[in-house]
Order: sequence, then structure tokens, then C-alpha cells
Amino acid sequence: MPLPKISEAREFSDEQLVEEILAVKKQLFQLRLQKATRQLEKPHQFRHARHRLSQLLTVETERKRAASQTAQEQQ
Repeated sequence: MPLPKISEAREFSDEQLVEEILAVKKQLFQLRLQKATRQLEKPHQFRHARHRLSQLLTVETERKRAASQTAQEQQ
């Protein structure tokens, strides 16, 4: 299973981005819970989830910076 591409994350709207971030955080919590109870069957899912979360947070930060720059330019 290949790692997700950041271009997919950039296609999300702001609302979808926030929802996806929450979903990935919940997924990471569930994976940690499974690991603690020794029910985790696919440890590579940690890497994929952390990678996806970092992509989503990067896109969110890029959008916030772009919005603040445009606000500063308008003043």
C-alpha cells in the first residue's frame, strides 16, 4: 500500500481538511489502543497515518499562511 500523496490533501476544502485531520487523529488513537492491547495486526498503518497527518497539517498551515499574507497585503 503506497503512502498517500499530498496533492490529494490539497484538493480538500477547508472543512474537509479539518474533518480529515480529526479522522486521522482518531485512527492513530485506535492504533495506539490496539498496540497496547496487542491486537495490532498491521504495524505499518502507524507510518501511513502519521504521514497522512503530517501532510494534512502541512496543507492547513500553508493555507493559514497564505490567508495571513493576503490580509497583510490588503492593509
